[in-house]
Amino acid sequence: MSAPSPARPQVLIVGAGPTGLAAALFLTRAGVAVRIIEAAPAPTTTSRALAVNPRSLELLQPTGVTARILSEGQSVSAIRIAREGRITASLQPDWEKVAPGRPMTILPQARTEALLTEALADLGVTPERGVGLTGLTQTPEAVTAALSNGESVTAALLLGADGAHSAVRHALGLDFPGDASDLPWHLMDVDIAGAPADEARIDFQRSGPIIALPFSGGTFRLIGFGEPLLPRLPASWTAGEVRWASEFRVSHRMVPTMAVGRVALAGDAAHIHSPIGGRGMNLGIEDGFVFAACAVDALQGDLSRIADYARLRHAVDAAWVKTSHGLTGFVTDQSPMVRFAKRIAPPIAASIPGLVDMALKRGLGLDHPTDVR
Repeated sequence: MSAPSPARPQVLIVGAGPTGLAAALFLTRAGVAVRIIEAAPAPTTTSRALAVNPRSLELLQPTGVTARILSEGQSVSAIRIAREGRITASLQPDWEKVAPGRPMTILPQARTEALLTEALADLGVTPERGVGLTGLTQTPEAVTAALSNGESVTAALLLGADGAHSAVRHALGLDFPGDASDLPWHLMDVDIAGAPADEARIDFQRSGPIIALPFSGGTFRLIGFGEPLLPRLPASWTAGEVRWASEFRVSHRMVPTMAVGRVALAGDAAHIHSPIGGRGMNLGIEDGFVFAACAVDALQGDLSRIADYARLRHAVDAAWVKTSHGLTGFVTDQSPMVRFAKRIAPPIAASIPGLVDMALKRGLGLDHPTDVR
């Protein structure tokens, strides 16, 4: 299958992160002429997002990207919850029952982006890097975008997938209400010997929580706040080379609408939240899938489908932003009452099958249909 000519694209996509790349891939496979631009001059080499959940793997299955993610990534067989280093609860999903052939997989976002980019290239579409959006106007018939290279591009539809500081969102004049925390979170990719290679761990410690997620090859992503992370690892784990380290601060924000006329927003341009739960990149891929389905209909004359996209995705994305906000508050709260709850809640919750299934479906993106109607 080859891509239609992008000389006058039917859809202009601003942003070549996982959301924009996925949308471009879904649209191109549907026969829609797309052009995708990205202000950054080169792809990212480091990754905040890691988890590719079963819903994303389901949506990407027909593109061939899922098979490559599964071949490169590390599946998670169990989630161990600890208190001051002592395991208090274990979640061991039956993946063949929960999501046959699509286990939660850990793969750095940079690699997921690379695989999406390669799949697009196979269809004749290449992101144009170093090109950003500087303004836009729209009429009832089309959208015209001003680009940083001096071009003016007219398309039937435009998708803003250009991140938390979205130029498209600013051009639409949309607010991005929510809140931000001053608490610095630490990120670290480090080689660890002695740790189970296919298990994730969440350890609620007095000095702050620490989360360990396994990459393939014995490298782990550590996430936490408070005191330095490495001295707080289990005594049986031995830290080796630190491959990357960074800090970030958490914000929870959601746009009031995800579409204005012929322009839509997706991914971090529309919603941001903490990494607790691992849904961020996955929500963006879902946004891209639903946008593509609605855009195909809109291009056939039913422009109301872009409003449908906004309605469908705002409900799902806003619900997760709210959930993430609550989970993050629980994880970061160090009051005596909440510390007590962290000690007794995990083993009680893990013993209730229905509750475990519900929590797993929520975190894995299987708690709702990927509705395009």
